[in-house]
Amino acid sequence: MADQALDPGGRAQKSRGRTPGGGAARPAAPGFRGRIRELKALREDIAQAGLDTLSGRKSARARVLLIAGGPGSGRTALAEEFARQVADDYPDGVLRARLTRPGGRPVPTARTARDLLAALGTSGAPGSDEEDLAEALREALAGRRFVLLLDDAGDPEQVHPLIPDEHDCLVLATSEGPLTGVPDVRPCALGGLDADAAVEVLAHHAGGRTRFTVDPVAARSLVEECAGQPAALVLAGGWLASRPKASVADLAQRLRDMPLGEEHAQGRRALARAFRLVYEELPPPAARMLRLLVLAPAGCVDAHIASALAGCSVTAAQGTLDLFAAQGLLRCAEGPRHGLPEYGVPGCLAPFLRALLQDRDKPSEVLLARARMLERTVRQLQSCRATAEPVDSPARKRLAGLPKALRFPTEEAAAEWLDSRLPVLLAAAVLAVEDGELDTQARRLVSALVRALIAHRGEEGAAPELYPLHELVLGVAERRGLKVEQAAALLNLADLDTEAGRARAALARYRSALDAARAAGDPLLTVRALESLGGTYQELEDWERAADWYGRALSVRLARNEPAEQARLYGRLGAVHCYAGSWGEAMRNWRAAAAGYRRLRDDRGHARALGEMARVQEYAGRPDESLRTCEDALSCAMRAGDRRLQAALQMRMADTLDRLGDPAAARIRRGAADRLLSDTPGVACEIRGGLPKD
Repeated sequence: MADQALDPGGRAQKSRGRTPGGGAARPAAPGFRGRIRELKALREDIAQAGLDTLSGRKSARARVLLIAGGPGSGRTALAEEFARQVADDYPDGVLRARLTRPGGRPVPTARTARDLLAALGTSGAPGSDEEDLAEALREALAGRRFVLLLDDAGDPEQVHPLIPDEHDCLVLATSEGPLTGVPDVRPCALGGLDADAAVEVLAHHAGGRTRFTVDPVAARSLVEECAGQPAALVLAGGWLASRPKASVADLAQRLRDMPLGEEHAQGRRALARAFRLVYEELPPPAARMLRLLVLAPAGCVDAHIASALAGCSVTAAQGTLDLFAAQGLLRCAEGPRHGLPEYGVPGCLAPFLRALLQDRDKPSEVLLARARMLERTVRQLQSCRATAEPVDSPARKRLAGLPKALRFPTEEAAAEWLDSRLPVLLAAAVLAVEDGELDTQARRLVSALVRALIAHRGEEGAAPELYPLHELVLGVAERRGLKVEQAAALLNLADLDTEAGRARAALARYRSALDAARAAGDPLLTVRALESLGGTYQELEDWERAADWYGRALSVRLARNEPAEQARLYGRLGAVHCYAGSWGEAMRNWRAAAAGYRRLRDDRGHARALGEMARVQEYAGRPDESLRTCEDALSCAMRAGDRRLQAALQMRMADTLDRLGDPAAARIRRGAADRLLSDTPGVACEIRGGLPKD
């Protein structure tokens, strides 16, 4: 998930001549303790990072700093604090991306780049690959001064493509270990906090310093049991906060006596003990909910997700989430302005929760919880989409029947929720499809997400996100042998390929869609694939193949007795033959199109077909016939009341009369066209080259 944070005040205070990292350190943010030495080292490294090691000159690329530490070491908190402290030097703000999913798998670089582009208010073309998106990101960052915070990098290949070609940017990466392969990077390795800072962390989360002041020996003993690890200290402080009468010495002794297997590395043993102590004293319903939270997509939780997973009310779920946050089991996250508070499952605790879930919950119960979560998400998306529909639409009527907790107060609130939750919703769709056990719910989720995106962003605005969603649908359809859905997904993907200028890729998908549609025996999908193949070859100016595929589509329309579609396809064939210079074939098809529109009593379509016939006649060297056909077309356009079309036909006749050597008659026609256009607000006069498009 990528998020952009801007510091408006920093822009006014920034001086271009100032050395990055050279200003005075800001006071630490509330809740952040210690790491003074590490912050100082990072500031000093800014001046060195980004220098070419051979020449000693500034590198053309951004500076890269690395904070390395194990789970629970506070590497992300340190990165956030450092980004906050150097904000004045990078006035364009902070871009954030998490490079590892909660389950431990890396986030594809293409997904990361697209999220970062979205945070910058732009997007790559639908279906763009990793290289193109990374290049688009570098172009978007050119000439700007951002901090790019790449959290939890597991591999240098995740970081390297995202480094901006902009010396004035700063890349701040966090990782469990060194990222060999990223040049000129010296990791800032994190150990435990010093004793004084650790006690401050404990006091902050325990609600006061009194218990630590009266027994400093016990306080330091507790710090030792937590190995100075921030995550373990937070859990210990939360345990004390919920037990005002408990002593610090008692907690230290309990941690010391906590049995734990040797499978945990020494650095994680303190965290495992602190987690186990807090977890085992939770009431059984709360402990079960906590285990199930590890199923939340992207580790992001709100009361709706928690209530669906646990099968309880939203109110009860919210109270339990607040309890978890107070005990350090969840971290608070900034949610949408009109939504419920959001929380994150700490990555350092996720392995413990996953192991407990596997050990204590039946697979059938876990599957049911996931199904409830997906169904709740589908209903939220349906509610989100409905707010963008007309007031009297069926979707809005169904919205009124949903529980109040699932409804959005305004269309703006729904759009804000969709934008803020989109990375989580995409992650939910990916997880549901990849798992394979809940394909029905997965298909419903993807469908609801597609419709919500189109409702709020439109087809064009939603296209970058629709592409991966259609790929997910295709994956399910191929796995389940659903030929109709397979054909539909391939057609949608091919349409997006066409819009992005990838005609050859579109052709391959259209052919696969045609095979799937024929296998399914679906004539509508079959004819759509045939027409799309014709249209793509037309874009490639391969007139012969375009005419062939349009002809096959026409055969299907004739067999299905669809007069309107037949007339339209005759027109497409006429246009292709005209481009190819086959005047006879073009005339035959436009004449058939005109006859079809006449039978349908479609005066406008009839007028357009006759107008195109007139153009072919003129190209074929028969201007007199062209004038007569234009007169017939003009009569049809007048019956249709289409003044713009009338003006276009008048201009075409004027051009023909000029070529015939009758400038006086041509002036009369142009005058008539000018009067028609002047009486039609918003219509442009540049229509000489052809008839106005629909």
